[in-house]
Amino acid sequence: MPYEPPTHRVERSLRATTGAKVIAGVDEVGRGAWAGPVTVCAAVTGLRRPPEGLTDSKLLGVRRRTELAELLTGWVTAHGLGHAWPAEIDRLGMTAALRLAAQRALEALPERPDAVILDGKHDYLGSPWRVRTVVKGDQSCVSVAAASVIAKVHRDGLMAELGSQHAEFGFDGNAGYPAPVHRAALEEQGPTPHHRLSWSYLDALPRWRHLKKVRTDGVQPASAGGTPAQIGLF
Repeated sequence: MPYEPPTHRVERSLRATTGAKVIAGVDEVGRGAWAGPVTVCAAVTGLRRPPEGLTDSKLLGVRRRTELAELLTGWVTAHGLGHAWPAEIDRLGMTAALRLAAQRALEALPERPDAVILDGKHDYLGSPWRVRTVVKGDQSCVSVAAASVIAKVHRDGLMAELGSQHAEFGFDGNAGYPAPVHRAALEEQGPTPHHRLSWSYLDALPRWRHLKKVRTDGVQPASAGGTPAQIGLF
């Protein structure tokens, strides 16, 4: 399938139908990881022509993604980053943690956006934000694609830093996702302070199962029980 660069179609539609002037594209990374935060970026881009090659971060190689993120941080009108940390994910569940991280990202912007374009089909942000959800928005919308790349590169760097004292887990390469080296280190050494302890991967680790945390409402994150194949590595 030929590459189709993202456009400002959704941004222009929101301007025309709602009168919104400041529009933030929002995307997250880290939802399916076993360790580290879930990270959200909110990016405001205006209607300028985007850098060449901009697309969903998952479609870019590491080198190109890193180069593009550096370019984008100077190209966007503004961007904000927000995290929900493992203890918050354990306490709140993933949907509420995503909302918290997104709120933090939006509040980090210098100006409150009039509208938000959210990647995917589920509005985890909700009121009082004016939200337009777009399936595969990280491929089709300029502002969401920019948020996707910035969020991914920022979180990858953060995970490399967090993993500097836990080299056996390979966080600098797997970013906390369940890659083989990560799974082997978990079985041998147990979770680090950066792991999500409410997730069901601990059920398969008899030595460490006692560390599992149960949310008081009894609900487990929907993705927590997924296998690595279901979750995906990135």
